[in-house]
Amino acid sequence: MTRRVVIFIVALSAMLLFTWVYMHRVWNPLPTGTTIDRIVVEKSARKLSVLVNGKILKSYHVALGRDPMGAKQQEGDNKTPEGIYKIDGRNPQSNFHLALHVSYPSDEDNKRAAGRGVSAGFDIMIHGIQNGLGWIGAFHRLEDWTAGCIALTDEEIEELWRITPDGTMVEIQP
Repeated sequence: MTRRVVIFIVALSAMLLFTWVYMHRVWNPLPTGTTIDRIVVEKSARKLSVLVNGKILKSYHVALGRDPMGAKQQEGDNKTPEGIYKIDGRNPQSNFHLALHVSYPSDEDNKRAAGRGVSAGFDIMIHGIQNGLGWIGAFHRLEDWTAGCIALTDEEIEELWRITPDGTMVEIQP
């Protein structure tokens, strides 16, 4: 083996190890019986935090809509909304691994869209990775890819599903 090949293999191995360490943090699940009362999404930080009585219990890195800057204006704009909503349903049979439905659009969202003669959109979810692609894991976060939803890994959405009762407040910040 030539020296160049050895250097290439070592460099490639180091890069793969760095990527694996960066993308996979030690999974530390919340205890059984944990129930949250609030979810805060910070779009600019690509972070979803779960809270109880104002205290952050855990944060997850997320992927957002393909055009995440700014608030959702209308159906099809690929933006993740901004505002105060709630979890108003869940879909275990979603095309994505589990889906918690966010109450978007609010009356205010509908008024703004109607004023421009467009639909505000609907079906904003917090969900896992598309069914059959869960093996992608944390790599899904390398790019914003949803149509306006908030995406976690399958492992993370399973935990969020377990700890989030219907009616939980969801605050989506810029």
